[in-house]
Amino acid sequence: MSGLSIIGTGHYVPGRPYSNQDLSRVLDTNDEWIRQRTGIAQRYYCPEGQGVSDLALPAAQRALEAAGKRPEDIDYILFSTMTPDHIFPGSGSLLAAKLGCPTIPAPDLRTQCAASLYGFQIADALLRADAAGCILVVGAEAHAGLMPWRDWDILEGTTERRPSPEDWDRATRHRGWAIIFGDGAGALVLERHQSPGKGVIAVDIHSDGRFASQLCIPAGFRTRPYLSAATLDGDASLLHMDGREVFKHAVTKLPKSILAVCQKAEVTVDQVDWFIAHQANARINEAIASRLNVPMERMPSNIERFGNTSAATIPILMDEMRRDGRIKPNQLICVAALGAGFHWGSMLIRT
Repeated sequence: MSGLSIIGTGHYVPGRPYSNQDLSRVLDTNDEWIRQRTGIAQRYYCPEGQGVSDLALPAAQRALEAAGKRPEDIDYILFSTMTPDHIFPGSGSLLAAKLGCPTIPAPDLRTQCAASLYGFQIADALLRADAAGCILVVGAEAHAGLMPWRDWDILEGTTERRPSPEDWDRATRHRGWAIIFGDGAGALVLERHQSPGKGVIAVDIHSDGRFASQLCIPAGFRTRPYLSAATLDGDASLLHMDGREVFKHAVTKLPKSILAVCQKAEVTVDQVDWFIAHQANARINEAIASRLNVPMERMPSNIERFGNTSAATIPILMDEMRRDGRIKPNQLICVAALGAGFHWGSMLIRT
């Protein structure tokens, strides 16, 4: 049976880039410290009053334009984000309304940084079952509201004021993750390919909630009320990450998954043209490439310019690679990611 085909891609990032030096205004860090640990030089932040559906709209429009499609041609949206416009409803229906196709199914997927794997797998199943003919897969994040500093005017450099000692200490306490994340959106238009042997040819996906506390936002509906002064003052509404453990999980689980998915497809690692990995940390992907004996030239990166945009990293990178000609027809691509949950895995796609 024929599989999916990526017929259009697009991405969007908001405003101006924020350098590592900009971050040093609100927490104790510097450019060298961030680059050495993450490979990141800059990232983008969603402005006040905008959400992920707003970021996703131009990305989706660009993907549709590249595909030669109109909004009314879409009959399903799969929207992935961990930073939705609202606690509910999901952002997929908001995007559909803004895009001009308000009545189509548009569920949100919450698999964080591993979102693209699940989005591709579900889209592939919908296309193979003839439950959809044209699917828009979107990953978008607005991490700005999650950042641990309060003084955005200081970050912007529009004031000579310095953060209070309490705000400086709070932001610095969370710098291990605060320096990583950025905002943006990526979108892909998918159809069923007319020839067999294309699209998703093998999948290796896993979830394990035993390690959820190592990468999570503790706040939620376990408490009454779900948001209180104690929740905010105690930083339960901020991201909590055990960076060393997350690193260990990524550099052990992902190489095993990549080898497993290649075995399922009866191909070797050397036969894979591109390894498109989640852009969480340049050091993680370098370690994965080293363990697989894969040259970094086959594991492209854009984290230096965008930071970690969670659900959006793989769609953004795929859009860049399609537009600059690196992704060509009949190539074998391995998509790999690990995210909070933990959710992780890999997938082989024949273009």
